[in-house]
Amino acid sequence: MKTLYLECNMGAAGDMLMAALYELLEDKEGFLRAMNGLGLPCVRVEAREAATCGIMGTHMAVTVHGQEEVEPPVLEGHAHPHIHDHGEEHPHAHAHHHEHEHGHTYDHDHGHTHEEAHHHHHHATPGHIAGLIDGLPLPQEVREHARGVYDAIARAEAKAHGCPVGDVHFHEVGALDAVADVAGVCYALYLLQPERIVVSPIHVGSGTVRCAHGVMPVPAPATANLLTGVPIYGGAVQGELCTPTGAALLTHFAQSFGPMPAMAVQAVGVGVGTKTFEQANCVRAFLGEAAETANGDILELTCNLDDMTPEALAFACARLLEEGALDVYTTPGTMKKGRPGWVLTALCDPGREAALAKAMFRHTATNGLRVRRCEKYFLAPRTETVDTPWGPVRVKRAEGFGAAHAKPEFDDVAALAKAGSLPFDTVWKAALARL
Repeated sequence: MKTLYLECNMGAAGDMLMAALYELLEDKEGFLRAMNGLGLPCVRVEAREAATCGIMGTHMAVTVHGQEEVEPPVLEGHAHPHIHDHGEEHPHAHAHHHEHEHGHTYDHDHGHTHEEAHHHHHHATPGHIAGLIDGLPLPQEVREHARGVYDAIARAEAKAHGCPVGDVHFHEVGALDAVADVAGVCYALYLLQPERIVVSPIHVGSGTVRCAHGVMPVPAPATANLLTGVPIYGGAVQGELCTPTGAALLTHFAQSFGPMPAMAVQAVGVGVGTKTFEQANCVRAFLGEAAETANGDILELTCNLDDMTPEALAFACARLLEEGALDVYTTPGTMKKGRPGWVLTALCDPGREAALAKAMFRHTATNGLRVRRCEKYFLAPRTETVDTPWGPVRVKRAEGFGAAHAKPEFDDVAALAKAGSLPFDTVWKAALARL
């Protein structure tokens, strides 16, 4: 299986990921021509040789109006570098509040002059960004992935600010270079076509980062929202190592997180950041062949029941799902003394074992249960939204192991069919046709 492993020992950012993937491409010049033909105003993408701790790699410089958004040097006497340690993009999002001035939560000082900042101080809404992405001369699959990444960033920023997604605004210059980074990573993965993407636990840094209106903890709120459920860690490095764009890209494409799988490595790409540390400041991408082995673990909790009514058993199944079970089902069986009964099975992640065991005892009549740990193969899930003539429909997609599945969300289809007095199948097929 063609496998891509991303090593994020110094976090991740859009330009670093793009640079690491760029080094794996056969037609590097063709990739750069495509990036510089996107039509993004005054944006240029350039691959530059770079080194970190003696390791050679590539720094992907994305300039807007001839300027690359990098951080100013750390001032002497500062205990902590209140800056972005990689010196690369941020979506620069903030929420508009009508009753007071804008709160530029991510609008950092990038060393521009007052005149430059005044000249470029425009804002882009999520809708504007979506329009930019939809107009990129790239394959539809690439644009859909880029839209998904930016939608995740907008949702994370909205949650961090406590505002609707529509109230999130991105600083113009930061939005343009971040769109280039997102499009570049999505396009490079489209060209590489890995069947499986595994990401290491992500080093997020530690300490604080200075923003235009205060000092925030690391990881920043939007980054923390994006990395929910993902293995992350801090450490001795002070500053922000994983940006919102990097976090959104990793969580969008990763099929699993963990150590490097056993694989025959065919190529290694190194994406270098602009800051200097005692350890190599880079993202490494390993491309090679790995055996099609199980890509996760799952637990089966099972018990036999012969003294519960169907209604009580159905209630118990519903409660187990609310407690975090991945699936719950019953199988009819014949118990002791010929009594008809049920075998109740709940599937869960290993970390939910104790909670599900307690729930099974609480909601069923069993006095004992069995637990079995299994390896599992699973397709990487994601959700996207498609437009139908009657409204949007969420679609669940899953890919991996040479297979791809798609299924419209039942509740969305049913709601539109009911509102439009349409057959369920009409809306269902319309949603599938939009994929």
